[in-house]
Amino acid sequence: MSERHTALRSMHDLGLAAWFGGSLMGALGVNGAAAQISDSTQRLTVASAGWSRWTPVNAAAIGAHLAGAVGELASESPRMMAQAGVGRMSAVKTALTVGALAVTGYSRLVGMKLQKAGNPPVSGITEPNFQTPADVAARQRQMKVLQWTIPALTGALVVVTAYMGEQQKPGQVFRGLLGRAGGLMSTPKSMGRLASMGAARRRMAMAG
Repeated sequence: MSERHTALRSMHDLGLAAWFGGSLMGALGVNGAAAQISDSTQRLTVASAGWSRWTPVNAAAIGAHLAGAVGELASESPRMMAQAGVGRMSAVKTALTVGALAVTGYSRLVGMKLQKAGNPPVSGITEPNFQTPADVAARQRQMKVLQWTIPALTGALVVVTAYMGEQQKPGQVFRGLLGRAGGLMSTPKSMGRLASMGAARRRMAMAG
C-alpha cells in the first residue's frame, strides 16, 4: 500500500511541476523568444510551433497529476472525514484544479485559432500592432491574460499541496482529530445525546 501511495504522490507532484513550469516557461521563454524575431510576420508562427510541440507533453503531465490526485483523494478519504480542516483544503484544491483545467483548455483553443491565422504582423505574441487584423488582436489580448493565469492557478495548487502535506504531520493530525471531535461534541444534537445519557445514568443510580 505504501509503494502505491508513493507512486500516486509522485504522479501528482511531477505532473503538477511540469504543468506549472511548462506554462511559466512558455509565457517567458517561448513567447518572449519568438517576439525577438526580426520578421514580425513569423513571430506567431514560431511561437505556435513551440506550443504545439509542448502540448502532448503538457497533456500527459496533466493526466498524471489528475490520476495521482484522484488516487490520493481516495486513499486520504478516512483522514478527510476524521481530521478538521482537511476537507476544506481538499475543496479548495479541487476548485483550483478545475479552474486551471478550464483556463488551460481555453488557452489552447485560443492558441489554435492564432495558429490558423496565418502570418499576420504583430509586435509580440500577445501584443498586436497597427497592422494586426482585429480578430487576431482580440485573441492576442485574451492570450495575454491567459498565459499568466495558468501559472498563477497551478502555483496556488503547489502552495495548497504543500499546506496539505503539513496537515499530515503527527502533531497536525492529532490537533485536527481533537478539533473534529470537539466540533462534534459541541453540536446541539450531540449535547442533547450527552444530556440524555446523563439523565439515564442518574435514574439508574437512584433506582439502584
